Amino acid sequence: MTGLYLDWNATAPLRPQARAAMLAAMDHVGNPSSIHAFGRRARRFVEDAREQVAALVGVNPADITFTGSGTEANNQALALAAAHGRRILVGATEHASVLEAAPGAVQVPVDGDGLVDRAALVRLLAVDPKPALVSIQAVNSETGVVQPMVELANLVHDQGGWLHSDAVQAAGRLPVDMGDWGADLLTLSAHKIGGPQGVGALVAHPGIPLAPLLKGGGQERRMRAGTENVAGIAGFGAAAAAALAGLDDYAGLAQLRDRLETAVRERHPPVLIPGAAAPRVANTSCIVLPGVPANGQLMAFDLARVAVSAGSACSSGKVKSSHVLMAMGLGEELAGCAIRVSLGWDSTGADIDRFLESWSRIAARVPR
Repeated sequence: MTGLYLDWNATAPLRPQARAAMLAAMDHVGNPSSIHAFGRRARRFVEDAREQVAALVGVNPADITFTGSGTEANNQALALAAAHGRRILVGATEHASVLEAAPGAVQVPVDGDGLVDRAALVRLLAVDPKPALVSIQAVNSETGVVQPMVELANLVHDQGGWLHSDAVQAAGRLPVDMGDWGADLLTLSAHKIGGPQGVGALVAHPGIPLAPLLKGGGQERRMRAGTENVAGIAGFGAAAAAALAGLDDYAGLAQLRDRLETAVRERHPPVLIPGAAAPRVANTSCIVLPGVPANGQLMAFDLARVAVSAGSACSSGKVKSSHVLMAMGLGEELAGCAIRVSLGWDSTGADIDRFLESWSRIAARVPR
């Protein structure tokens, strides 16, 4: 029996377009900072990819700074607060790469559906005359909840703030236009959209005085020192182009997700689906099975060769109660019984059936 991969929010398979672009780049030698023909050829791979990534989020290529990961881009964005004397506000359900990059930040609460409490955000912005840098994840990686980015940007800008959005789980899954959203800074990651691991981007509005985390070279307009990962960036660009072309197909995954959720609720009514009442991205479902800790569920799924997760994959393989679900009002016990199922562009109805077969065996052990 072959394995079933339902952990696309952790990482997506490498798209064939990305693989081809990477192999083409690796067939050429040259440092993209060199002025000879070999270097210019390497530079062309980088700049073509910059155009492709820019098109994915509706910006100019000059707004893109390539980084080593989405985590690095988040860290660089948040570092701007200290560089420009701004305080930091972050959503309570942010990814660890935001929460741990700004441990002293004020957390903005969310409601029971996982949406940012707008009234609380306004109060927190107004309580101090010092302008803020606010970081709000566009799409939550555990629940798939989509934040109202335009409204949040207006609230932040009304108080003179900058809005950064970790859009790692949004790009390629729903239309992203940084200008329409009103975001000042945006984080992207290649491997979430079928590009290679180890490549990301920080997108900055031209009016934002971006500052480098890494110094020691003139690469990326002096915004990120170090020779560019040419092959990885080429793969990122090709994946971005493919993701943009496939947006309509990705939206169709909602039918599979809804069939999955309807089935688990019918088979075991105590099941909870956090965030189900809020707008969500099409591919993500968070399922709480009361009484069955997530680590036990993951072991059972793994034995059945079904790959799901217990939330973010950025915690060194540790399974613990989800801070996202606790921020949404679930207690620690329930938050520790949640798994995440995330679908991708080649997920099928047969995949849902196979997941449900394994899940039903796990749920059957729970006393009713």
